[in-house]
Amino acid sequence: MNFNGATIGPAHPLLLIAGPCVIESTDFAVDTAGRLRDAADKFNLPFIYKSSYDKANRTSAKSFRGPGIREGLTVLDEVRRQCGVALLTDVHSPAEAAEAAAVVDVLQTPAFLCRQTDLITAAAASGRYVNIKKGQFLSPAEMNQVAQKAAAAGGAGKIMLCERGACFGYHNLVVDMRALVTMRAGGCPVIFDASHAVQLPGAGGDRSGGEREFIAPLARAAVACGVSGLFVEAHPDPANAPSDGASAWPLSEVEKLLAEVCAVHAAVRGLFA
Repeated sequence: MNFNGATIGPAHPLLLIAGPCVIESTDFAVDTAGRLRDAADKFNLPFIYKSSYDKANRTSAKSFRGPGIREGLTVLDEVRRQCGVALLTDVHSPAEAAEAAAVVDVLQTPAFLCRQTDLITAAAASGRYVNIKKGQFLSPAEMNQVAQKAAAAGGAGKIMLCERGACFGYHNLVVDMRALVTMRAGGCPVIFDASHAVQLPGAGGDRSGGEREFIAPLARAAVACGVSGLFVEAHPDPANAPSDGASAWPLSEVEKLLAEVCAVHAAVRGLFA
């Protein structure tokens, strides 16, 4: 797949999709986007800034959701203007897909909504790239059916599939590395979501927990399996992040993480040429 002049695939430089879970303010978004862009540039990685204007799948009604689509897209547009980065955000309905496509480069469909045909087809028909999160309840082989829906709606050549772990009892996820190989066989670039893969859904009672210490080892393993890119939620102060802080990677440690995964990628990329 070609994205903004870069070839995306396991034999090419890793695509980095990173940013805070949710938009907090314009200044915050511009600052985090600039710092992540600089880290990606240091390793010559194509980069997409990720942040959501609305986190609709919250554990509690009290949870912070974000500024909403109008204000959020205005913030993302300012991030592009000041930082010159590509943009990704979540969409939750066909109507949102059309509105967000006017601003961002990549529409992301949340894992819980990967079986919503109208959403998948609207995102694909927008003309933008689409990152489809694999549902925690879905087998990897079934994601190829989802990709076919998107391709039939006009998204051929612009579809990425994203692994984020599978349900393993209550409040826990497990990553089956075989899933990365199975989804890659369908022909779409596979992205590994190293942040949500360590999430503990609903484990905090009114919020999700997470095991941040496993982000790096799972990211290294996924790169060794031949993924085309990594998705990492990064925040300057994860302990006080308003959304998914327990599974966010510290912004100050992003360069260290990239050094590790790039070293693994350099060792294995010849296997996928």
